[in-house]
Amino acid sequence: MGASQITVLLNRINAGERHAYNDLIELVYHELRRMAVGQMRFELIGHTLQPTALVSEAWMRLADSGTDWQNRRHFFGAAAEAMRRVLVDHARRRDAAKRGGGLQRVTLTNLDVDVPGADVDLLALEDALNELEQHNPRMVRLVELRYFAGLSIEEAAEAMDVSPATVKRDWSFARAWLKERLDD
Repeated sequence: MGASQITVLLNRINAGERHAYNDLIELVYHELRRMAVGQMRFELIGHTLQPTALVSEAWMRLADSGTDWQNRRHFFGAAAEAMRRVLVDHARRRDAAKRGGGLQRVTLTNLDVDVPGADVDLLALEDALNELEQHNPRMVRLVELRYFAGLSIEEAAEAMDVSPATVKRDWSFARAWLKERLDD
């Protein structure tokens, strides 16, 4: 998928061409689906939200956001955040229905955190990310891109417009910070 094609469509959307959303979804759907499939690998078997539904929910949020996306990098960062929010909202609704029982578990294997039983409650992860955001929003964006969107170090570096070395340093710090918070 061409970054320039996406940027052209984003510019058309920003200019008010609502029908450009159709062209954009055709162009980016497979990448969004890949991101969703990557995220769903960490969900429990029997999780009721499927990758296609995750893409649809995230897409509706993106389309309704009224955001003026600057480029491909900005759009996919927003998509990763939208997927994160959809999953958190889904977990909250499910937990509210169960009155606190059967909290959704997500593995942190993709975060390379070496802890016994590396499962974590998605809502606890969300709380930790909200706390981290108060100190370092860039690291939260990195976690969204790496964990929720499944981007590689290089892809995340490109999306964040920083060097891969910076992403590696930030990733190491974010993993350690999250491990400390989630172990409590």
